[in-house]
Amino acid sequence: MKYVGLARQINRNNFNSILLLIAFPLLLLGMFYVITWFAVGTEGDVQAGYYDSAPPDPNAAFLNIVPFILAGVGVWFLIAWVSHSALIRMATHSHPLERKENKRVYNLLENLCIAQGMTMPRLYIIEDDSLNAFASGINEQSYAISLSRGMIEKLTDEELEGVIAHELTHIRNRDVRLLIISIIFVGIFAFLAELAFRSLRFGSFTRKRDSKGGGAIILVVIAVTAVAYLISMLLRFGISRKREYLADAGASEMTKKPYALASALRKISGDPLIEAVKSRDIAQMFIDNPQSNAKGKGISGLFATHPPIDKRIQLLEQFV
Repeated sequence: MKYVGLARQINRNNFNSILLLIAFPLLLLGMFYVITWFAVGTEGDVQAGYYDSAPPDPNAAFLNIVPFILAGVGVWFLIAWVSHSALIRMATHSHPLERKENKRVYNLLENLCIAQGMTMPRLYIIEDDSLNAFASGINEQSYAISLSRGMIEKLTDEELEGVIAHELTHIRNRDVRLLIISIIFVGIFAFLAELAFRSLRFGSFTRKRDSKGGGAIILVVIAVTAVAYLISMLLRFGISRKREYLADAGASEMTKKPYALASALRKISGDPLIEAVKSRDIAQMFIDNPQSNAKGKGISGLFATHPPIDKRIQLLEQFV
């Protein structure tokens, strides 16, 4: 895949960040509008049948709840935005890697950052013998690269340099910020979908209504939230797959050694599973995601967070 250039890629990811900030709230508002329209319409039919009164206006009802929806999303987003770094460290059980503990890794990272004119991100280590790594953060104060113990001990200097360059490219291209935004919004849809399924399971909503109207409304809520969640995941996965190709290309441009990253990916593919990481959102951030077992073809490929690693290796080897 042709590398599109630093400035263009940064601008593209900034533009995509804006689109996500617009698209996800619009999708959320659209979901609530459909639910409100159906719920208020059903209630209006019931009231009109019993009291011969005009049914409530779904549009007016929706406009009344919009401020609460936006406020809730804003609070959720703010909390997740501020605490995401701490949550990631807790999920991966990572801790800071001090320079005195491993000068080799620090020298590789420092040399790359000096060559690129970048501020050096923080370094963290995951105490796991498997091979994987990821970048995180939303600004220069929070940017970080996390490496597994196996990655540090089992890769040569050139291979490790290629991996670090891959993660630095994610930071340089603003991929990590874009991914954090998408994860936060998808988390909102996942939470709402879970609430809808729990409502159906416990029947607390349907017992407050007549069995016909209440049952229909809760089924509509489940259907709408499920569709919205699916759309939000497809948007996120599509962004994630493309950014891996671009980071591979950027790392090759940075190190001038595409063969080294190809060799590292081949080793990583043999043992990428970090056992401490259970969250799919966190697993998506790694250079290889063993939880995404799709082969990149057909419908299953739409739900893959990463392109097939064999294809990534093949593309890198074309430049050797």
